[in-house]
Amino acid sequence: MSFNVPNLISLLRMALVPVFVIAVLDGDTRGALWIFAIAGITDALDGFIARFWKQQTALGAYLDPAADKLLLVTSYVVLAIPNLHAGYVIPAWVSALVITRDVVIVVMALLLHLASGVTRFPPSPVSKVNTGFQVGTVILVLLSGVEERLTAVAMFATFGVALLTVASGIDYILRANRTTVNR
Repeated sequence: MSFNVPNLISLLRMALVPVFVIAVLDGDTRGALWIFAIAGITDALDGFIARFWKQQTALGAYLDPAADKLLLVTSYVVLAIPNLHAGYVIPAWVSALVITRDVVIVVMALLLHLASGVTRFPPSPVSKVNTGFQVGTVILVLLSGVEERLTAVAMFATFGVALLTVASGIDYILRANRTTVNR
């Protein structure tokens, strides 16, 4: 294992997850927003450092997306619990979609590896847009707890996440199918 600066930053992002949950549980919406923002900054920072100083590692290839998924899935679960936080509550079915898509992708990647030896299954453009939309929606949901006028925008964004999550999941399934057919 190689613990370099980008990998340590990814681990820091993972360590911020329980701090984010505690802020939400304590009703500290502004604190949760700051923690989520810091996690986002660390995501950009570890990627930049890894590429710029050529510190990319096999461990980092797993840690970075795992940290991202842990933060997003946790956010969608915590922000879907009624009366737990101020502002718009993400519908449970949207959180279930987000989680199910991520589980399906992990299972597909594992099956592709075991069945066909595929070692790399990079995110598609649809998936990147979906992730960006998921992050933006968490921010809007948190902001709706600070500014009630943003509730409708948060609700609209949440339905956008649902559509993009389904589209991204279908895209992954189609790409996995093409990958196995082309081998």
